Amino acid sequence: MILNRISKLSGLSIVSVLIGLACLPVAAAPPDPESRFGSIRGRVIWAGTELPRFNDLQPQGRAERDPQICARERAIPNNALIIDPQSKGITNAIAYLGNPQGAFLEIEKALIADAPQVTVDQKNCEFLPRVTAMHQGQELIFTSSDRVIHNIHLSPLKNEGLNQLMAPVGQLRVRLLAERRAIPVQCGLHPWMHASIRVFDHPYFAKTGKDGTFEIARIPPGEQKLIVWHERAGYLTEGKSWGMAVTISPGKVSDVGTIQVAPEAIKKAP
Repeated sequence: MILNRISKLSGLSIVSVLIGLACLPVAAAPPDPESRFGSIRGRVIWAGTELPRFNDLQPQGRAERDPQICARERAIPNNALIIDPQSKGITNAIAYLGNPQGAFLEIEKALIADAPQVTVDQKNCEFLPRVTAMHQGQELIFTSSDRVIHNIHLSPLKNEGLNQLMAPVGQLRVRLLAERRAIPVQCGLHPWMHASIRVFDHPYFAKTGKDGTFEIARIPPGEQKLIVWHERAGYLTEGKSWGMAVTISPGKVSDVGTIQVAPEAIKKAP
């Protein structure tokens, strides 16, 4: 009898404890720090009905200089304008924010810590990649996979100019400050070699991929100015170098849709 009563009381106590626990407030999950930011997404595409055709800069085996290295195994293509035949996406356009508003110091530090160096190689007497986007806190390294002398010639506006010979399979380290325009790069020894470098003082820039898409992430909320630029087509967005207004909302993606490049917008390649 007594044992039965104890058993019943124990059972009631356990039930009471369980009910009490169920009524306790559940601690809310900590907010995702990324939810404070928004992002911009878009796509740069070719608007022409036909894809342009370009002759190779140097035919295979017949380079005008250093043919024992340059274009020895393959032709050197004209890659100033690369269009994907399937999607009509344009590669190597750069999307970036003009004078971004808000605090982004920690994002800036993370970008530099994650990629302290940016490399441009010279291979088959081409600059690879053709177009580079980087932060001024990153170190630019020119390398050469070619067993031939090259020349690095930078023509900036704000930074000090550079015109330096580079030994075969050599390396050159450069620090650059942000500039409003692209910095042209060329090799004085191989006149078909050209590239462009854009240097920013903030972390909000991205290059378009094969299908022409780009996304700039972790942007502070509010109104920002989006600028899209291409080496051959110039400024592509409304407002040109001043940019188009895009409203950024926390945790949201602002899709600006497709940005079309008309054939008449293409400038003559250097």
